[in-house]
Amino acid sequence: MSDQTPARRGGAAALGWVFTIIFNIVAPILTESQLKSHGYPEYTALLASAAWPILGMLISIAWQRKIDEFGIFSLIIVALTLAVTLVGPHSARLLLVKDSAITGLFGLVCLATLAAPRPLMFYFGRKFATDGSRESIDHWNGLWAYEGFRKVQRTMTLVWGLGSIAEAALRIVLSYVLSSGAMVAVNSVLSYGATAALIVWSIAYGKRAHARAAATTAAAVTSVAAA
Repeated sequence: MSDQTPARRGGAAALGWVFTIIFNIVAPILTESQLKSHGYPEYTALLASAAWPILGMLISIAWQRKIDEFGIFSLIIVALTLAVTLVGPHSARLLLVKDSAITGLFGLVCLATLAAPRPLMFYFGRKFATDGSRESIDHWNGLWAYEGFRKVQRTMTLVWGLGSIAEAALRIVLSYVLSSGAMVAVNSVLSYGATAALIVWSIAYGKRAHARAAATTAAAVTSVAAA
């Protein structure tokens, strides 16, 4: 088996990031700002701005014409978000707290899947580290046979879980310190900033792990050849 996983094409990856930024950061902030400027209450503005990420996810699913474990998990998170949003008092501050609680729930799910046959980051990695072709997916699934790969996936899942819980706790605290208007911008920036930091760490950690595995394999080959 080759140790080089087929990569996602750069153009498609860049388009995906632009799509994510528009639907998850730019559009929600502009919607919230415009509705408040036209006299709508903060709660209504916040709820309307939350519709953009949902729309973006549905467009992505329709565009790719398929839904995998990652898509199913995203739909579950959206359903939970809608449920906690519509239940209870409808204040802008509480809505922000509920949104942060969903992030904390994601962190708990990450930690819980460490007891599952394969942790959550294995499926996230398969979504973003492959181009979606059967060949690349089969290659990714086959890597699970290697102990080093399993360790990397479980470590990433642990870090993402703890990081998401810490981010959620910080956002909940800030929700009671800052005004709801200021927190809308901070909420998006902090959420995607923390996610970007975790992604950068994951890439760096994955590269280091791959380099260590390659060095170990090379040393073993050299030892066998010398013997």
